[in-house]
Amino acid sequence: MAHISDIKLIRTDTTLDLSQKAEKASFHGGELERSSNQVIMLPERRSTVASSSYQNPSGQNDNSFLLLRRGKKFGGRIGKLKLSHLFFFFVSLFFFSCIFSGHKLLFHGSELLPHSERNHHLKTHLFTSSELDMGLNSSHIQKPPGSKKRNKHLPCEVPLAESVNHILEPQEYLDSKPFSLGFVETETSDKPRFGGHQTLKERERSYSAINQTIHCGFVKGGLHQGSGFDLSEKDRAYMKNCVVSVSSCIFGSSDFLRRPATKKISEFSKRNVCFVMFLDEQTLSKLASEGHVPDKQGFVGLWKTVVVSNLPYTDMRKTGKVPKFLSHRLFPSSRYSIWIDSKMRLTTDPLLIIDFFLWRTKSEFAISNHYDRHCVWDEVVQNKRLNKYNHTAIDEQFMFYRSDGLKKFDPSDPNSPLPSYVPEGSFIVRAHTPMSNLFSCLWFNEVDRFTSRDQLSFAYTYLKLQRLNPSRPLRLNMFKDCERRALTKLFHHRVDSSPHSPPA
Repeated sequence: MAHISDIKLIRTDTTLDLSQKAEKASFHGGELERSSNQVIMLPERRSTVASSSYQNPSGQNDNSFLLLRRGKKFGGRIGKLKLSHLFFFFVSLFFFSCIFSGHKLLFHGSELLPHSERNHHLKTHLFTSSELDMGLNSSHIQKPPGSKKRNKHLPCEVPLAESVNHILEPQEYLDSKPFSLGFVETETSDKPRFGGHQTLKERERSYSAINQTIHCGFVKGGLHQGSGFDLSEKDRAYMKNCVVSVSSCIFGSSDFLRRPATKKISEFSKRNVCFVMFLDEQTLSKLASEGHVPDKQGFVGLWKTVVVSNLPYTDMRKTGKVPKFLSHRLFPSSRYSIWIDSKMRLTTDPLLIIDFFLWRTKSEFAISNHYDRHCVWDEVVQNKRLNKYNHTAIDEQFMFYRSDGLKKFDPSDPNSPLPSYVPEGSFIVRAHTPMSNLFSCLWFNEVDRFTSRDQLSFAYTYLKLQRLNPSRPLRLNMFKDCERRALTKLFHHRVDSSPHSPPA
């Protein structure tokens, strides 16, 4: 760049020569930068020369006048060049800003890429973002808001009859081969157990659907020593007259009392169905303090409260299996029964339930599949992961079943005897037939011998019973879990009062 002292030496022909070079440079991209530098200096030189010649206007010569006149014309050209360069400058600035902002959006928000290109970049690891390099399945990546609250287990439509007036119990709908089933009442042991002291040989024989006497709870010791689950004579007399029963239980104040939805239940069912809630004294006092005080006949709403004394197990979960599996023992005259867990409220007429799950399907035992798991292997892992029971006891039970032929559930097998090997046992519908009663006794005996986790023993018990009695199969209806949810309202337990690892 020229110094200020050199500007006075610039001649008109030099200026014209520079102007011509600038015009030529504007059409040649290779010399654009050099010409731009020269043109930018010309206005400064022109103003300096003009000011030095204009100090004495009367003394202007032709050369100075020519310089000014040429300068005006040349200044117009420079103005046009300045506008074009300013336009080019702003376009370039905008272009580079888009590049930098686009770079940022590209690597931190892949929505700018088409779907196919996005997948390609993910596969080839072209992204440099640390979040993507760590993987889309990283635990630090948060799910969309509200995804944790999304309930994926929803009820589905169940085509029940419109009214109990539209249903009729079919005559001999099972057409099964009856057999006589008796129960062990007493043992000579000095240490009575509610489930008795069944040997492995007796256990194996009990799986045969023949005329026999088997262990099925309520076993008394020598001199008729009671083994637990004692009821008053008044309550026994009431339960003996029940033809259809709905039962539940709360032991150890582990739950709230949830009354059946009376508006959903017909007057006929209210008069002819027994609704029995088994409680211990502790739970009865707790419920009374919460406003559920039984009337003179022992009713709280539709529930007939039956107090159980001398509980047979220290594990309240195992005590709850008595009314769950042995309704045919507690209601000896009952032809049908429904078990509902205390965490649920019945919102459907029980006779409509029996009609839909038993009569229409010609079944004698109905239970839903589990909402998440279908293989016993998975159920074992889940029980141990959540510490539902002593791990050693679970392993012993599982190894015993595997050694006796239990296989993994294969969902792709079209000949699978069950749609799932893991049930949701909170809702059971059954006809009190010999085969159904036998299965209930066998299932209870497995719970009594091993763990209280009845999901672990369900498939083994059913498959073994079917395998040993091909001519007398149990007609079991395993329905969808969404149907169970449509007939009841599900709540959470108040508290798990029983220990996670009960004594063996």
